Amino acid sequence: MTDHPLTPDTKAKLEQVSVATLATALYKRGLRHQAIQDVRPVAAKGRNMVGPAFTLRYMPAREDRNQLVEFRNPEHPQRVAIETCPPGHVLVMDSRKSATAASAGDILITRLMMRGGAGVVTDGGFRDAMNIGELEMPAYHSRPSSPTNLTTNEAIDINVPIGCGDAPVFPGDIVVGDDDSVIILPAHLAAEIADEAIEMTAYEDFALEQVKNGAAIIGLYPATQEENLEKFAAWRKTNGR
Repeated sequence: MTDHPLTPDTKAKLEQVSVATLATALYKRGLRHQAIQDVRPVAAKGRNMVGPAFTLRYMPAREDRNQLVEFRNPEHPQRVAIETCPPGHVLVMDSRKSATAASAGDILITRLMMRGGAGVVTDGGFRDAMNIGELEMPAYHSRPSSPTNLTTNEAIDINVPIGCGDAPVFPGDIVVGDDDSVIILPAHLAAEIADEAIEMTAYEDFALEQVKNGAAIIGLYPATQEENLEKFAAWRKTNGR
């Protein structure tokens, strides 16, 4: 796991900013592929999912190894991942960007929630997705998928570096999801990115308010005119930001 735990302060800040803002902060640092592609909320929650990554990797299934009897094995990696993902963590699954078969279903995801999971992400799909969408815990996938994961996938590794939707995910990286998408923050950058994103969000809120009041973009977004910086300073005082 990481030497840079997610502090309550950093977590609170990351709960207040958008994935888009975080993507820009990462871009400034040369990190351009941290957003998980082709993944979206099973159901919008109106709040951010934030937690360290706990990973599960699937590989292509070989038919003689992936019969239904495998689920009776108490050491089956998919089941073990559900039962060992630490509370407050986000289970991130590398399903090879394929929703041909499900990554998990509502019983397993409900168990993850009951154990205190902060969320779940797969670059594949969930079966019983309509039930998963009704859970309090946030969940993200590419689309519903009814066939059992054994059809095309074999769960093979737990809490190892993976790729999820083309994003590199290392155990302990910080996972942030909003009602648009999911992004992965390298653990050692999470605190400074959270601080910067809070500042960026304050200015973005100011700029959006100015645009709604008829202001032009040039000189406002980004701020290249001193007049707008002065207006922003006054706006922050008025709005307590």
